[in-house]
Amino acid sequence: MMTNRRIWIPLAAATLALAAFSARAQETSFSATLTGAAQLPEPVNTKAEGVLKLVASADGKKLNYTLTVTNIKNPAAADMHLGPPIANGPLVARLFPTHGAAPKKGDFSGVLVEGKLDASDLIGPLAGSALSDLIEEIRAGNAYVNVHTNDGVDPPNSGPGDYRLGEIRGQIQ
Repeated sequence: MMTNRRIWIPLAAATLALAAFSARAQETSFSATLTGAAQLPEPVNTKAEGVLKLVASADGKKLNYTLTVTNIKNPAAADMHLGPPIANGPLVARLFPTHGAAPKKGDFSGVLVEGKLDASDLIGPLAGSALSDLIEEIRAGNAYVNVHTNDGVDPPNSGPGDYRLGEIRGQIQ
Protein backbone atom coordinates (compact mmCIF):
# COMPACT_ATOMS: atom_id res chain seq x y z
CA MET A 1 0.00 0.00 0.00
CA MET A 2 2.85 2.39 0.84
CA THR A 3 4.40 1.81 -2.60
CA ASN A 4 1.31 3.11 -4.38
CA ARG A 5 1.32 6.29 -2.33
CA ARG A 6 5.00 6.89 -3.16
CA ILE A 7 4.19 6.67 -6.87
CA TRP A 8 0.94 8.66 -6.87
CA ILE A 9 2.13 11.71 -4.92
CA PRO A 10 5.01 12.55 -7.30
CA LEU A 11 2.82 11.69 -10.29
CA ALA A 12 0.07 14.06 -9.08
CA ALA A 13 2.62 16.83 -8.46
CA ALA A 14 4.09 16.37 -11.95
CA THR A 15 0.61 16.47 -13.50
CA LEU A 16 -0.21 19.74 -11.69
CA ALA A 17 3.10 21.28 -12.75
CA LEU A 18 2.50 20.26 -16.37
CA ALA A 19 -1.00 21.75 -16.28
CA ALA A 20 0.32 25.05 -14.88
CA PHE A 21 3.08 25.16 -17.51
CA SER A 22 0.57 24.38 -20.27
CA ALA A 23 -1.75 27.23 -19.17
CA ARG A 24 1.16 29.70 -19.17
CA ALA A 25 2.35 28.45 -22.54
CA GLN A 26 -1.00 29.42 -24.04
CA GLU A 27 -0.78 33.04 -22.87
CA THR A 28 0.12 35.40 -25.70
CA SER A 29 2.42 38.40 -25.29
CA PHE A 30 2.40 41.60 -27.34
CA SER A 31 4.37 44.82 -27.06
CA ALA A 32 4.77 48.29 -28.50
CA THR A 33 7.66 50.73 -28.48
CA LEU A 34 6.36 54.31 -28.30
CA THR A 35 8.19 57.28 -29.81
CA GLY A 36 7.40 60.78 -31.00
CA ALA A 37 8.58 59.84 -34.49
CA ALA A 38 5.65 57.41 -34.81
CA GLN A 39 3.08 60.07 -33.90
CA LEU A 40 0.54 61.05 -36.59
CA PRO A 41 -0.36 63.19 -38.46
CA GLU A 42 3.07 64.72 -37.80
CA PRO A 43 6.02 63.31 -35.86
CA VAL A 44 6.60 64.98 -32.50
CA ASN A 45 10.12 66.08 -31.62
CA THR A 46 10.42 64.70 -28.09
CA LYS A 47 12.85 62.78 -25.90
CA ALA A 48 9.89 60.88 -24.46
CA GLU A 49 9.70 57.15 -25.10
CA GLY A 50 7.62 54.29 -23.84
CA VAL A 51 7.04 50.56 -23.84
CA LEU A 52 3.68 48.81 -23.60
CA LYS A 53 3.67 45.14 -22.60
CA LEU A 54 0.49 43.10 -22.98
CA VAL A 55 -0.26 39.52 -21.95
CA ALA A 56 -3.49 37.92 -23.13
CA SER A 57 -4.85 35.17 -20.92
CA ALA A 58 -5.04 31.66 -22.37
CA ASP A 59 -8.84 31.97 -22.66
CA GLY A 60 -8.62 35.38 -24.39
CA LYS A 61 -10.84 37.08 -21.79
CA LYS A 62 -8.23 39.21 -19.96
CA LEU A 63 -5.44 41.42 -21.20
CA ASN A 64 -2.85 42.44 -18.57
CA TYR A 65 -0.83 45.52 -19.43
CA THR A 66 2.08 47.59 -18.18
CA LEU A 67 2.92 50.95 -19.74
CA THR A 68 6.33 52.39 -18.87
CA VAL A 69 7.48 55.82 -20.07
CA THR A 70 10.65 57.89 -19.82
CA ASN A 71 11.37 61.59 -20.20
CA ILE A 72 7.75 62.61 -20.64
CA LYS A 73 6.22 65.76 -19.23
CA ASN A 74 2.63 66.01 -17.98
CA PRO A 75 1.26 62.65 -19.17
CA ALA A 76 -2.50 63.14 -19.19
CA ALA A 77 -3.90 60.02 -20.87
CA ALA A 78 -2.97 56.75 -22.57
CA ASP A 79 -5.34 55.02 -24.95
CA MET A 80 -5.50 52.05 -27.28
CA HIS A 81 -6.79 52.68 -30.79
CA LEU A 82 -7.54 50.63 -33.89
CA GLY A 83 -5.50 51.61 -36.90
CA PRO A 84 -2.52 50.73 -39.05
CA PRO A 85 0.91 52.34 -38.57
CA ILE A 86 0.12 54.96 -41.24
CA ALA A 87 -3.24 56.25 -39.97
CA ASN A 88 -5.07 57.35 -36.85
CA GLY A 89 -8.08 55.33 -35.80
CA PRO A 90 -10.88 55.15 -33.25
CA LEU A 91 -10.35 54.80 -29.51
CA VAL A 92 -11.18 51.31 -28.21
CA ALA A 93 -9.79 51.22 -24.64
CA ARG A 94 -8.61 53.73 -22.06
CA LEU A 95 -5.47 52.69 -20.21
CA PHE A 96 -4.71 55.82 -18.18
CA PRO A 97 -6.03 57.50 -16.09
CA THR A 98 -8.29 54.77 -14.72
CA HIS A 99 -9.30 53.39 -11.36
CA GLY A 100 -8.74 56.64 -9.50
CA ALA A 101 -5.34 57.39 -11.04
CA ALA A 102 -4.82 61.04 -11.95
CA PRO A 103 -2.79 62.63 -14.73
CA LYS A 104 0.82 63.27 -13.76
CA LYS A 105 2.23 66.77 -13.36
CA GLY A 106 5.74 67.66 -14.49
CA ASP A 107 8.52 65.37 -15.66
CA PHE A 108 7.79 61.66 -15.34
CA SER A 109 9.71 58.44 -15.93
CA GLY A 110 8.56 55.04 -14.73
CA VAL A 111 5.52 52.80 -14.81
CA LEU A 112 2.67 55.06 -15.86
CA VAL A 113 0.01 52.41 -15.41
CA GLU A 114 -0.55 48.68 -14.86
CA GLY A 115 -3.91 47.04 -15.22
CA LYS A 116 -6.21 44.51 -16.82
CA LEU A 117 -8.70 44.85 -19.62
CA ASP A 118 -11.72 42.68 -20.26
CA ALA A 119 -14.66 42.97 -22.65
CA SER A 120 -16.42 45.50 -20.38
CA ASP A 121 -13.53 47.95 -20.93
CA LEU A 122 -13.95 48.10 -24.70
CA ILE A 123 -15.44 51.31 -26.13
CA GLY A 124 -16.04 52.86 -29.55
CA PRO A 125 -16.39 50.37 -32.41
CA LEU A 126 -15.53 47.43 -30.12
CA ALA A 127 -18.10 48.27 -27.40
CA GLY A 128 -20.13 45.13 -26.70
CA SER A 129 -17.55 42.90 -28.41
CA ALA A 130 -15.52 40.10 -26.92
CA LEU A 131 -11.95 40.94 -25.90
CA SER A 132 -10.82 38.34 -28.42
CA ASP A 133 -11.93 40.80 -31.14
CA LEU A 134 -9.35 43.32 -29.89
CA ILE A 135 -6.73 40.57 -29.67
CA GLU A 136 -7.40 39.65 -33.30
CA GLU A 137 -6.97 43.31 -34.33
CA ILE A 138 -3.64 43.36 -32.47
CA ARG A 139 -2.51 40.16 -34.22
CA ALA A 140 -3.47 41.74 -37.57
CA GLY A 141 -1.23 44.77 -36.83
CA ASN A 142 -4.23 47.05 -36.55
CA ALA A 143 -3.86 48.47 -33.03
CA TYR A 144 -1.67 51.12 -31.46
CA VAL A 145 -1.25 52.99 -28.20
CA ASN A 146 -0.87 56.73 -27.67
CA VAL A 147 0.30 58.63 -24.62
CA HIS A 148 -1.18 62.10 -24.55
CA THR A 149 0.34 65.04 -22.71
CA ASN A 150 -1.04 68.32 -21.49
CA ASP A 151 1.41 71.18 -21.56
CA GLY A 152 -1.30 73.67 -20.67
CA VAL A 153 -1.42 75.10 -24.19
CA ASP A 154 -4.43 74.36 -26.37
CA PRO A 155 -3.36 72.64 -29.59
CA PRO A 156 -4.29 74.25 -32.91
CA ASN A 157 -7.89 73.73 -34.06
CA SER A 158 -9.10 72.62 -30.64
CA GLY A 159 -11.13 73.94 -27.79
CA PRO A 160 -10.24 74.77 -24.20
CA GLY A 161 -9.17 71.74 -22.20
CA ASP A 162 -8.21 69.65 -25.23
CA TYR A 163 -4.76 68.14 -25.30
CA ARG A 164 -2.47 67.24 -28.11
CA LEU A 165 -3.31 64.28 -30.30
CA GLY A 166 -0.48 62.48 -28.60
CA GLU A 167 3.17 62.85 -27.80
CA ILE A 168 4.30 59.28 -28.29
CA ARG A 169 2.77 56.40 -30.20
CA GLY A 170 3.58 52.74 -30.84
CA GLN A 171 2.07 50.02 -32.98
CA ILE A 172 1.24 46.90 -30.96
CA GLN A 173 2.85 43.72 -32.26
